[in-house]
Amino acid sequence: MADEPRTDEQAQPTTPSPAGLPDPTGVERPWLLSYPPGVPQAYEYPLVPLTRLLDDAAQDFPEITAVHFLGYELTYRELIDQVDRFASALRSLGVAKGDRVGLILPNCPQHVVALFGALRIGAVVAECNPMHSEAELEHQLNDAGCKVVVCLDPVYQRLAKLKGRLRTVKHIIATGVHDALPFPKNLLFPLKGKRDGTHYKIPDSEGVLRFVDLIARHAPMVAQAEVDPREDVALLLYTGGTTGVSKGVMLTHFNLVANAFQGRLWMPDIQAGRENVLCVMPFFHAYGLTTCLTLGVLAAATLTLLPRFDRELVLKAIDKQKPTLFPGVPTLYVALNNAPSVAKHDLSSIRACLSGAAPLPVEVAARFEELTGGKLREGYGLTETSPLTHANPIYGKAKKGSIGLPVTDTYCSLRDLEDPLRPAAAGEPGELAIHGPQVMKGYWNQPEETEQVLRDGWLLTGDVARMDDEGYFAIVDRKQDLIVAGGCTIYPREVEEVLYRHPKVEQAVVAGIPDPYRGETVKAFIVLREHESATSEEIAAHCRSQLAAYKVPTAFDFRDALPQTAVGKVSRRVLVAGEPTGRDA
Repeated sequence: MADEPRTDEQAQPTTPSPAGLPDPTGVERPWLLSYPPGVPQAYEYPLVPLTRLLDDAAQDFPEITAVHFLGYELTYRELIDQVDRFASALRSLGVAKGDRVGLILPNCPQHVVALFGALRIGAVVAECNPMHSEAELEHQLNDAGCKVVVCLDPVYQRLAKLKGRLRTVKHIIATGVHDALPFPKNLLFPLKGKRDGTHYKIPDSEGVLRFVDLIARHAPMVAQAEVDPREDVALLLYTGGTTGVSKGVMLTHFNLVANAFQGRLWMPDIQAGRENVLCVMPFFHAYGLTTCLTLGVLAAATLTLLPRFDRELVLKAIDKQKPTLFPGVPTLYVALNNAPSVAKHDLSSIRACLSGAAPLPVEVAARFEELTGGKLREGYGLTETSPLTHANPIYGKAKKGSIGLPVTDTYCSLRDLEDPLRPAAAGEPGELAIHGPQVMKGYWNQPEETEQVLRDGWLLTGDVARMDDEGYFAIVDRKQDLIVAGGCTIYPREVEEVLYRHPKVEQAVVAGIPDPYRGETVKAFIVLREHESATSEEIAAHCRSQLAAYKVPTAFDFRDALPQTAVGKVSRRVLVAGEPTGRDA
């Protein structure tokens, strides 16, 4: 499976939809004419467990380095041995097919081992952000009904406070970053970690199991539990909770295998066993999980793991490991573009980057391509779609300000913003609906929420989009982020693109805030480049030169930094939550 993919000329037929949203096989797909050479229109995805990707890589490339972590390395042969030992350990703890195993880990070898080990016995992995609060962890672990939790040592301090409140958890397995470090780093890290809070020694009296002990004590299990790839859930990935309490997205083995292949097909020059993926994006997020981990394993690539984004650490990793693929988010590329030491580092190994999670400013992409000589392309996806659905061609026409074309076997339709059963008016933006093999099974234990977004096999994304005559899509904005000022609709992304063109602006995001006269007005939150200063009037004048008057921000908030989600996406929700409402506005 790590070899070149097989292609089919025509898409497989889909069961006709009942009255409602259209039958996907009848949807016009102008984007197919814009596909670059080597990217197939359709593909026959294998009906296999997600672990099959690792099995094939280990069979075909056993001595290739699978993971590199701060000097520690595992070959694919060594990795699969640890995976099968951990699978045996989980089975000895009573974990069976369908049981949920919670992972609260950064990007590290233990994360890869625990993920595939749980899947080996047919368990469902529930991914959690290690930075989550006690309340968030309590909600997600209880909602998933986790039987076993694997966490980083410092995270246990939060779990310990939840004793008696994690209703289904029977065992906690802990590990430390030092467990996957070579000598003498494994001895030095705890000393440093005690000072900065990244290391914590769990008292033996707590009865917590040690990850390394379980690996050492158990013989490898070689039998893969039987799973139905289309029906059996592999992962629960929780949404960010921007519209309420976070929901568990059920992604099947087939969803994740198909999306790994869709990403692989989009980059036809990937060479099995010869790539190196820089894994900065966290695996507990759908974007990092697919574009870094599963796509990397499918290609039998070396995964260069970093536990967090640190600008100098990333630059040093690029120097030493020479990654060829580097998925990221705009804030990450902005930080590297503006690194004072960037000229001292060799970034020329980077051949291709897909940027997701947030709009990619044109200037940011141009600067990063200048530094690397590679291609940085904007893509699009959601947790509910495993996540990749669109991308600009790596080797073909890439359109500025566009999320590109639907990837192989992905159907799209623009729907009326008030009634998704009606198509959007010709030439007008509409809510983007997606149909394809990567679309989730539904929300965990949330049938009503599932019915709201899954209609006739289509996922209603909540994003407002346009499509041009060549089939390229552009996200206008989130439906809930649209600003309505004096009856006029304003799309935040349009204003943000203009702000990014100002030479003093490093980061910018705009949001609607209450206004007693217009209903809402536009406020801009801005981070200036280092050693720069600017006034509100200066930035407003820049906007007036490029925007209609009603779109120009009427308020400016200059900050040292903007709040970000775990994957580096600026959190508009947090910014707006801090704004006054009603009379206070």
